[in-house]
Amino acid sequence: MKPKILLYLSPLSALFSVFSRKDKKTPVPSLVKEVSPLPQPMAVPDLIQEAKSQAREMILDAKNEALEIKRMAEDEARHVKEESFEVEKRLEAQKAQLLQRDEELTKKNVEVAEIKDKYSQKLVEVEDIKKKQVEKLERAAGMTRKEAEKVILDYTEGKLAKEIGKMIKVAEDEAQDKAEARAKEILVDAMQKGYSDYIAEYTVSRIKLPDDEMKGRIIGKEGRNIKTFEDMTGVNLDLDETPQEVRISCFDSVRREIARVSLERLIADGRIQPAKIEEIVIRTKEEIDKIMYHAGEDLCHRAGVYNMPKEIIALLGKFKYRYSYGQNMIEHTLEEVKIGTALANELKADVYTTKLACLLHDIGKAISEEEEGTHIELGVKILKKNQIPEIVIKAVSEHHGDKFSSLESAILHIADSISGARPGARYVDYDSYVARMRGLEDTALTFSGVEKAYALSAGREIRVIVKPEEMSDEESRKLAFDIAQKIEKEHTYPGTVKVTVIRDYRVSEVAK
Repeated sequence: MKPKILLYLSPLSALFSVFSRKDKKTPVPSLVKEVSPLPQPMAVPDLIQEAKSQAREMILDAKNEALEIKRMAEDEARHVKEESFEVEKRLEAQKAQLLQRDEELTKKNVEVAEIKDKYSQKLVEVEDIKKKQVEKLERAAGMTRKEAEKVILDYTEGKLAKEIGKMIKVAEDEAQDKAEARAKEILVDAMQKGYSDYIAEYTVSRIKLPDDEMKGRIIGKEGRNIKTFEDMTGVNLDLDETPQEVRISCFDSVRREIARVSLERLIADGRIQPAKIEEIVIRTKEEIDKIMYHAGEDLCHRAGVYNMPKEIIALLGKFKYRYSYGQNMIEHTLEEVKIGTALANELKADVYTTKLACLLHDIGKAISEEEEGTHIELGVKILKKNQIPEIVIKAVSEHHGDKFSSLESAILHIADSISGARPGARYVDYDSYVARMRGLEDTALTFSGVEKAYALSAGREIRVIVKPEEMSDEESRKLAFDIAQKIEKEHTYPGTVKVTVIRDYRVSEVAK
C-alpha cells in the first residue's frame, strides 16, 4: 500500500493564483489540497520508550547468561576439588603403606644380617672340622691331601681312558661317515649338473669309395697323386685294408680332418691331379681354420668365459677335431667346467677361477703334436705367454698330481677325474696301443749292437740298452739319431718320441 502524501502549498502562491484569475466568480480553492493520505509519524517519546524496553530485555538476557556461566564454573570447580581430595586420600594411603613396608624391610634386613653372621660362624666351624678330619685322614693314610688327590685322579683317568677312547673312536667314525656321505652327495650333484649326453667317438677316419677304380685314380701315375696328397696333408693313406674304402692314419686330428674333407671333395669333383689336390687342400685348410676358431669362441661362451686372447681361442677350437681315448675334447672340457663350477659353489671356492682352470686345463694338447713336452708343460707355457692369472696356471700344472696349492686346484683335479673316468666317457683300444708299443721296440731292435729296448710313457719315450763291448759312446750317439729317424719315417704317433740310448760299461777285477 502506497503512503498518501500531503502537499503543502504556500499561502502566497495561493493568493497569487486567486487574484490572477479572470473569472472573479470562481470560488477560491482550499489552501490545502489532499493528494494522498500518510500515516501519522511516531512520536519521539514512543521511540525512546521502545528502545529502553529492548535495552532492558538485552540486559536481562546478559545477566541470565552470566549467571548460567557462573553456575557452570562453580560446578566444575567443585568437581575438580572433589577429585583432588580423592587423589590426596589415595596418596596418603599409599604413603602409609610404603612406610609400613619400609619398616618391614628394615626388620628383615636385621634378621638377614643375624642369619648371615650365624652362617659365617657355622662355615668357620665346618672348615675347622674339615681341617681336623683331613689331618686325621692324612695321618691314617700316611700321605698328604695332594698325594691322595693325585692317586684318585690317576685311578679315575686309568679307569675311564678306555671308555674315553671308545667314545672318541665312535665320534670319529660318525664324523667320517657323515663327511663321506656329504662328499658323495656333493660329487653326485656335481656329476648330475655336469653330465652331457654324448657317446665316445673313436679316432678312425674312413672314406667310402664309389668303386675300386677310384683307388687307382687316387694313387695316380707313378704314385704322384697320393704322394702329393700325403705331403700336403701330413697323413698316411691306407688303400689296401678294405675294398672300396680308404683309411686315413694320423695322430693329428686336425690334419686328419683336413685330409678327410679334401679327399671327399676330390672324389666328388673327379679331377684328381697334383694341381687340383693342392688347390682343394689349401682351401680346406682355410675353411677348417675358420670353423675351429668359431668352435673355440662357442666353447668359451658356453663355459661362461669371455675376453680370452685370440691365440687361446684358436687353440681351444682345435678341440673340435681332437679326441682323447675316444672322448671329444670340447665335450670333455665343457663337461669339466660344469662339474668344477658345481663343486666350487658347494665348497665356497672362487667360481670364476675354477671355471677358467677347467676350460684351459688341456690347452697343451692342442700343440702336443707340434712341440716336444707333456701337455701340462706346454699348457703352462701357453698360459704364461698370454698372461693368465698365476693361480690358474698353478691349478693347470697340478691337475694330474696329488699335491695342490689351492682349493680350486683340487677341484680341477676332481672334475677332470670325474669327466674322464665315468663309465662310457672314454674308449681305450688296447690292441692298437700294444701294437704301437711293440712296433717301437722292434724298430730299435733291428739295429746291430742293441741288447734290449723298452717303450715307455705310452710310446712317448723308448730306452735302448746297447752292448758296451760292441759300441762306443760316439756310436751310441749316432745310434740314437738313426733310431729316431727310422721311427719318424715308419711310424705314426702323437707328439714326439724321445730316444734314449744307455751304454753301461763295467770293469771288475778280483784280488787274490
